[in-house]
Amino acid sequence: MILLAITPGLGFDRARWAAVLRAGVDGFLIREKQLEARALLAAAAWCQDTAPELALWVAGRLDVAFAAGCGLHAPEAHPEVEPGLVPLSRPLHAEGQWESRHGVDQLLVSPVFPSPGKGAPWGPERLARFLDGLPPGGPRILALGGVEPGNATRLRHARLAGVAAIRPFWDGEPERAVAAFRAVE
Repeated sequence: MILLAITPGLGFDRARWAAVLRAGVDGFLIREKQLEARALLAAAAWCQDTAPELALWVAGRLDVAFAAGCGLHAPEAHPEVEPGLVPLSRPLHAEGQWESRHGVDQLLVSPVFPSPGKGAPWGPERLARFLDGLPPGGPRILALGGVEPGNATRLRHARLAGVAAIRPFWDGEPERAVAAFRAVE
């Protein structure tokens, strides 16, 4: 199971970020809308120096992702990005988006469970039906939104590569969250 930790939007905090980066996650998505490009690039470079083995993604800033040599998570309203420019991740909020987004590297299906400030959740059954209907191959698919170790077992599916989350990694001990997710694999 791939574990993608998403920053909580509280700014660049080296100590907290280092704890999550070193906790055993497989990827790290910097989602810090308030950071200017230079500060975001510095944070990305620091992450790459701190945990070079992790897949690094930057949300919403193609310029920073390109300069840092990492992936871009293009949010819902982001303009289309030329294929192959950088590794590309996109959200998937509805099944109908598959057709226009299946060529990316990673899709974050969201929200799967109830999550503050998000729309109606997919739920495990709808997610399973969607995954059952997909053709072989395509992007890596991660479940996002209200996913925690206690409900991750309900998401097991051969087509689902893992989960993306914020709170489990930032509200408490990230190593404990990683161990709990790994225990349900």
